[in-house]
Amino acid sequence: MSRTAVVLRHDDTIHLGNLEPVLVEHGYVVRYVDTLREDVRSLDPTDGDLLVVLGGEMGVYEADAFPALHDEIALLEHRLGAGLPVFGVCLGAQLMATALGSRVYRGPTNEIGYRSVVPTEAGAASPVRHISGVPVFQWHSDTFDLPDGVTRLAGSPQYGNEAFSIGKWALAVQFHPEVTAEMHEVWLAASEAEVAAEGFDPGELRRDRERYSRGMQSASRAMFSEWLDGLDPERTP
Repeated sequence: MSRTAVVLRHDDTIHLGNLEPVLVEHGYVVRYVDTLREDVRSLDPTDGDLLVVLGGEMGVYEADAFPALHDEIALLEHRLGAGLPVFGVCLGAQLMATALGSRVYRGPTNEIGYRSVVPTEAGAASPVRHISGVPVFQWHSDTFDLPDGVTRLAGSPQYGNEAFSIGKWALAVQFHPEVTAEMHEVWLAASEAEVAAEGFDPGELRRDRERYSRGMQSASRAMFSEWLDGLDPERTP
């Protein structure tokens, strides 16, 4: 019997990438919801065996300009409160933090490129262990306070909160484990002038992609696969 993964997407270019085949391998049917074009309020927070919330160019604090974000936060409040599986990436992680009562705000630096993220002791005993020593892709300038009741799984020199979990059923990561080489090029080509203005060398970012993309994709698939394996359908919140 197949299971359903409901995926909240904020931009057509910011999709599941290399994580989608992992979902399919685990028996999930993927259903995208394009939040800027579809009514998030019509979604049942308990619908789907898994909810995935992807990244986006907007910030949580811009919810008045992007009202769908208010609806996503409300949906996450209900789903997380019910103890139902959620996986959040970048903006998705920040929305989860907001739904759990924490603050999201501008961070100390704009991070674009492959960076090392260090698992905590708890992270080293979790699926996040797979990214230890593997540079992962970052594209963000926002961060969040760690919500009460969660377990911090990873941090970096620039950003202390890079991943957190609730039990085995909710996982939030600030980095982008989903990014393929093709996605990286689409994002970079669309924002090359902006990236250069921020002080990054697009050529060097492309060279780093050649060095690190394949290894990151392998590690992130292993991380996500192990996490999916830990979702017990008979689990009680």
